Amino acid sequence: MIEIDGSYGEGGGQILRLSVALSALLGKPVKVKNIRAKRPNPGLRRQHITAIEAVKKICGGSAVGLKEGSLSIEFYPGEIIGGEYAFNIGTAGSITLVLQACILPSIFAEKETKLVLTGGTDVKWSPSWDYFQHVFLPLLKKMGISIEANLLRRGYYPKGMGKAEVKIQPCKEIHPPSFKNGELNIEGIVHIANLPIQIAQRVKNSAENEIKRKGMESSITIQQGEASSPGIGIALWASNGKIIGADCLGERGLPAEKVGKNAAQSLLKEIEAGVDVDERAVDQILPYVALASSSFTCRKISKHAETEMWLLRKFLDVDFEVKGERKKEVRALRYMKK
Repeated sequence: MIEIDGSYGEGGGQILRLSVALSALLGKPVKVKNIRAKRPNPGLRRQHITAIEAVKKICGGSAVGLKEGSLSIEFYPGEIIGGEYAFNIGTAGSITLVLQACILPSIFAEKETKLVLTGGTDVKWSPSWDYFQHVFLPLLKKMGISIEANLLRRGYYPKGMGKAEVKIQPCKEIHPPSFKNGELNIEGIVHIANLPIQIAQRVKNSAENEIKRKGMESSITIQQGEASSPGIGIALWASNGKIIGADCLGERGLPAEKVGKNAAQSLLKEIEAGVDVDERAVDQILPYVALASSSFTCRKISKHAETEMWLLRKFLDVDFEVKGERKKEVRALRYMKK
């Protein structure tokens, strides 16, 4: 059994989710202790339990210690078959973070995996739904991974109740992505629910103006819908052979103009750096880069990413080489198939 200290590095839920995903993928039992020990509310929360339960179903496994507040769990994987499953987080916990745990083993299932998840689609400290759909999934597609995602309803804090459907196709082999340069195309979505539409227009205008200041054009749409809680946010993505993105969630006290400007400025930093992936995508694609023995360039390596490199070394025969200062090249080395 592989033992993982959940308090290592940034000590967040990502250590737990990825440990369970890798356990399922490789067929190796894992024990994670000191779960989220550095957080103000340590131990398992509802969204972490849902992620583990989802992976458990996908691989026919079992787990010990699945209760809120638990500081330690043991996970025993079975055979990854695939199938159809529905899970309700029960809070505004992030759907996209649960999916991060589910996708990795599901791409090696015997048949298609269909997941219907209920929870938060656009919440703090997690990738927004549009970032997931328009940045993360296209990056996986570059590596030969086919996933269809359909948003059924937005879910904002505090009630959540968003709903999404995802279909994950089996993948025989992950291959290194290609990041060839092409014509730059910037797109985006401002999403809003239960708030005046004028707020969304202000967010849109602010983002467009910021992008125009740099001599670039963009196509940003507004999506208005109903949700259990009011909310607003923006996601932007740029494609030119590379795929990079940025997002910003509205919150009380943050002017609409600032929401749009923040997202645009974040995206422009990545475009001007000429990198393959944005800073936030790094830790999301590292497991796949490790499996494909591939490489990419980025501006920064976050604490999340550093912690993830440490964790991947615990499960895989892999090491990471990071070169450069302003523009870093990250290369996964010496991966050996099981």
